[in-house]
Formats: sequence, C-alpha cells, structure tokens
Amino acid sequence: MDEAASRSHQAVNHSANSRVRKVALVGNPNVGKSVLFNALTGAYVTVSNYPGTSVEVSRGSATIDGVKCEIIDTPGMYAILPITEEERVAREILLNESPDLIIHVIDARNLERMLTMTLQLIEAGLPVLLVVNIMDEAERMGIGIDIGLLSEKLGIPVIGAATAKKRGVVEIRRAIISHDSKRHAVFGYSRRLEKDIDEIASALNGEYHLSTKSLALLLLQGDDEVAALVNASEGAQAVSVAEKVKAKRFERRESFHMDLSMERKGIVHGLLDGVITFPDKRRVTMAERLSTLCVRPLTGVPILLVVLYFGLYKFVGGFGAGTLVDLLEKKLFEGFISPWAITAVKAIVPWEIIQELIVGEYGIITLGLRYAVGIILPIVATFFLFFSILEDSGYFPRLALLVDRIFKKIGLTGRAVIPMVLGFGCDTMATMVTRTLETVRERIIATLLLALAIPCSAQLGVILALLSKAPGALLVWSVCLLLIFLVVGFLTARLMPGETPMFYMELPPMRLPQFSNILTKTYTRMQWYFMEILPLFILASVLLWLGKITHFFETAVDAMSPLMAALGLPREVAVAFIFGFFRRDYGAAGLYDLQTKGGLDARQLTVAAVTLTLFIPCVAQFLIMKKERGWKVATTIGLFVSGFAFGSGWMLNKFLLVTGILS
Repeated sequence: MDEAASRSHQAVNHSANSRVRKVALVGNPNVGKSVLFNALTGAYVTVSNYPGTSVEVSRGSATIDGVKCEIIDTPGMYAILPITEEERVAREILLNESPDLIIHVIDARNLERMLTMTLQLIEAGLPVLLVVNIMDEAERMGIGIDIGLLSEKLGIPVIGAATAKKRGVVEIRRAIISHDSKRHAVFGYSRRLEKDIDEIASALNGEYHLSTKSLALLLLQGDDEVAALVNASEGAQAVSVAEKVKAKRFERRESFHMDLSMERKGIVHGLLDGVITFPDKRRVTMAERLSTLCVRPLTGVPILLVVLYFGLYKFVGGFGAGTLVDLLEKKLFEGFISPWAITAVKAIVPWEIIQELIVGEYGIITLGLRYAVGIILPIVATFFLFFSILEDSGYFPRLALLVDRIFKKIGLTGRAVIPMVLGFGCDTMATMVTRTLETVRERIIATLLLALAIPCSAQLGVILALLSKAPGALLVWSVCLLLIFLVVGFLTARLMPGETPMFYMELPPMRLPQFSNILTKTYTRMQWYFMEILPLFILASVLLWLGKITHFFETAVDAMSPLMAALGLPREVAVAFIFGFFRRDYGAAGLYDLQTKGGLDARQLTVAAVTLTLFIPCVAQFLIMKKERGWKVATTIGLFVSGFAFGSGWMLNKFLLVTGILS
C-alpha cells in the first residue's frame, strides 16, 4: 500500500515537473521588471510582437528545482483598465494566456500609489506574488517596510527585493514553484458601491478568467473590451447585463471614477498603517540631489552637454572612431589582413573577376569586412557601451522629463527621447522602438525625424572624427542638424492632425551602473547589430562589384556628378552617397576613405557630412519603416528626406561660400 502511494506521489510530481509553469511579470514601467526577467531567464529569451499589435513582448525560459517555467515580461501597465496599447497587451496576456502566477513588481519608494494595482489583481481573483523592489533605495532614504505584515494584510506572498543587486532573486525563484493561489484577502468598498457591484456581478453567468466583481467594476468604468467579452459569453442574458450597466453608469455618471479611486486609496492607506514608516527628518541622498539637478533646465542642460561631450564626442568619436578604428582598420586590416588576403586569393583563385569580388576595390574582404569590422564595429561597440551605462544609471527618464517641454513643440513627448537617443546607435532599431509611443501621429513624426536628422553611431563616430580636424566644421554641422530637427518637427506637428498626449513617466533611482548589466546589454545589442550589418555589408560589396563590372556604378556616379557639382563637391563624393543607400554607416565610411586621401577641404567636408547625414534612409531602415508605418508613409518619408537632404546641402554650400566661415 505504501509502495503504491509512493509511486502515485512520484507520478504526480513528474506530471507537475513536466508541465511548463507560466509566469507573467507585471507592473509600472521603470520598476525593475526587465532586470528581474533577465535574472530569472538568463540568455533564453525571445522577443516578438504580440499578435495583432506592434507591441513587443519578451518571453524566456527557466528551470527552477526541476520545474520548467515560461517567464513573460509584459509591457508596463498602471491598472487593469487599459488606456495605452501597451496596457491593453499586458491585460490580454492576463486574460488569454491564464498565467499560473502573476508577479507584480512595485517600487518600494512609491508603495502607496502602486499598491492600488495590486488590489485590482487580487480583486480579479488572479494568483499574485508581490515583489517590493528597489528596497535598497528605500532603506537609504530611511523608509522602513514590514514585509511580513504587508503579506499578512494582503493575504498573498510578498518579497522585498533589490533585483539590480540580485537581492531577493533566490526567494522569488523559490516562491514561483511553491506559490499557493488559493490564499488572498478580500477587500470591501462602501455599502453603496458594493451594492452596485453585486447587481452587475450577480447577472454574470459565463466563464471568465477574471472574477465577476472585477468584471463588474470594469463594466461600470466603461471598458469596451470587457463589454464585448461579456456580450459574447452571456448569450441571451447579454442585453439584460448591458441595460443594468447602462442604468448604473447613468446614475453615477458624475462621480463614479472619482469615488472608486478615493475608496481604493482609502483601502491602501489602511493596509499601510503599521507597514511603512518614514524618518522624522527624511534624508536626501546624493542620488536624489543629482536626479533633481538632471531634470531642472538650468542645471540639466549643462549636465546633458557634459554627457554628450565626454560620452559621444570624446568616447565614441575620439576613442571609438579614432583610436580603435586606427588600430583595427589601419594597423590590423591594412597592415596585415588585407595584404595577406590579396596574396592568398590571387594564389588560390585563378579568375581575375572572382579575385576582384573577394579582394578588389569593392571586395568582400577588402571593403565589406574592413568597413564592418575595422570601422563600424569599434564605433558601434563604444556607443552601445555608452548607451548601456546611461540606461543602467537611470539617466534616460530624467532626460525625458528635461526635454519634454521642447519635444511637445514638435508633436512628441519626453517618452520619444528613448528612440531618439537609440537612433544614435542604430536608426533601424530605433524605428522599431517608436512603437512604444502612444499615438500613430507621434510614431510618424518620430520615424520622420529619425530618418532625417539622427545619424547612427557609426556614421556619427566617423563624422565626429573627420570634422573635429577642421575648426568650426563640427559646430556648423551640429547647428544645422539641430535646427533641421526642430524646424521639420515643428512644421510636421502643425501639419499633421491630432493632439500631443499627456506625458507621465516613473523615475527609477539613479545609481552607479552595474558592471554585469552593462556588459550583458552591450553584448546583446552588439550581437543583434552585427548579425544584421555583416550580411548587408557583404551584400553591398557584391552589388558594388556587380555595378563595377557592368559599368552601372560608373553610370550612377556620372549621373550624380551634376548634383555633386551643385553642392560644390568633387565627383568622387557620389561614391559615398551610393554607399549610403545600402547603409548610412557604409556611406560615412566611404567619406572617411575619401578624406584620408585629402580629397576635401573644410567647407566641402561639412557640406558632404550634412547632406549625407540627412540623406535617404538605408535599405534596412527603409524596410523597417515599411513594416512599421506601411508603404505609403515609408515611401513619402524616403522621397521627402532625399529631396530635403540635397536642398539643404545646396543652401549650406551657398551660405558657407558667401560668409567664408570655413575658408
């Protein structure tokens, strides 16, 4: 009998271990969900669009004590009632994928505000584990939180954590496989509100993932998606339910949302009684002082200029595009790899035309690999390293607040600062990130500005290295790009219908970046970027080789010669623009080659740099634009940017000739 029971117990355990446990991470943006996600999943991650949307969802796998788990990092959400597309996708995951466990991650410094959503998750009858994150910062501020008492009052497991420092991760992993979803507290509203909820909830007889109480509240708040769900599930009773909801909403049309919000705040206030303590005199940390300085225009702008000078100009432009490019491109490729490859290929391959393809003027090794590894790789690597440091320090949300007022003038909000800054790394990647903006209008404006006035890191690094050698040239280039960015953005915002949405962003703590996080983020981005650009650079070399042997390349250069002459540039610069069509950084590298041969003076170099920066998006970026915005928008932007680039170059050349600024 005991042996049979033992075998039965083992079979149950085996069945439990063989089933994949689904875990969803939810919470406000910037509370550490992604850090926890990375800590749980490691490198086993896939990122894809949620079906029917342009919102990305990360999924990873983890095995905890023999139990296989799928971890889902949902987009940021503030409440179960969705407003943005990201919140809608997060709720769809909760509704349609029925996670075995929902880990709600909140900021320990903003407990009162964020617990409102915890109440909603518990109220919905979902299996919830609460992670009070960023505990280290709260403790540094003198805030005390009784995690055990909070767990007792909520009736769910609560774990205090600082996931950026791996604190609490072991406890979270243990809780994932031992969580009991049956235990949770019940929270009551006022008698009047409970009566309204009961009248709606008692009429719901369908099968739902959320509790009838939660559904009733969402219906009373005017949730159209839940109304459609109820309508499909209730059958003949749907009309009766809809009429009851309509009557209640009309009866409380002036005060329902405010009443519900105030009652939930009252419940949270009661929950926190005895749970949280504040110091008599709150300590202001150095990180808080720095945070304040970063968001105030008077101090934030100088800080931004210092960051740009040392980060972009000195580190990416000076060290990446200067020191590292000299080491890899000149000493390694030109000194060793290219001469060795030329000798080896000519000895092995008898056909001259194939020799030209591999090691010729536009050869796969002598041009494609040299550009990709010798010029582009060190610049992109230093930029992504710089970007990861800023990201991990918490600077970007402060930068978003700093530029929000200016961005509103060009039809964007401070939220757009992330794709804009990321555009300095890779415009293709940044165009994909524009999907996080709230409105279609914002996404189109951001896509246009990325295609027009934001140089990618490799292009930027090469241009910084080239123009820094000509006094005044870098200043002229910078002023031109900034003015064009603002003027085009301002005019586009006036011409496109629609309003700029409200901007709200959670501020994570400012902290010293974690070395391991920086390396992981940099490596991940570099892997994505290099896997994308290397095949394209090889393809570009093949196409240029084909263009040369068919004389199409010479014909294209001849066709562009009058345009180059109008810009005051020599005929050879057309090569850089042809390169730029394949990739922006390819074009910048072509300009770099031309300048090292002494082919351009300061004025010509500045005009070429401005025009090339504004020039038509590269093939990869154009294809992503087509995917994200559609053929019509992508083609319109491509044609506008091309015409605008050469028009701006022509005007700049005339201006420099008349004023003699760079003579």
